[in-house]
Amino acid sequence: MQQFVVPQFIEVEDKIIGPVTVRQFIIMLCGGVLVFIVYRFADFILFVILTAIIGGLVIMFSFVKINGQTFHYFILNIFQTLKKPGKRIWRKDYSKKELDHLRKVEKIEEVEHYDKKHAKRQRIRDLALVVNTGGYYRPEEFE
Repeated sequence: MQQFVVPQFIEVEDKIIGPVTVRQFIIMLCGGVLVFIVYRFADFILFVILTAIIGGLVIMFSFVKINGQTFHYFILNIFQTLKKPGKRIWRKDYSKKELDHLRKVEKIEEVEHYDKKHAKRQRIRDLALVVNTGGYYRPEEFE
């Protein structure tokens, strides 16, 4: 019989520099490029404000995990939930014609109700034995 190696730890990202993963490094690199662009084209006050905002977003998207998910997946899930919520409500609006038709329809025939059989203690015990023995016990053999 052929043996196969089952991959383990498939959810662990590859680390490139210490504890920083490839994804985190790319996000921080993009943030650094944005800060450099802001430095080149903005005055000092605007540069400080935008650097704080960009730095906060870079740290959030790089290192924050919510319920074991990275932050960008969390944000995507929020947008998908807002776009298409899981709770669906059916609101049927009847037209006047449909309402008139429903008022005229005669009462639907009542469905016959059958009396329930009340299980006796011996019958319940026999069924429990059949289940517990995997079908080997047959109560009709002992009657």
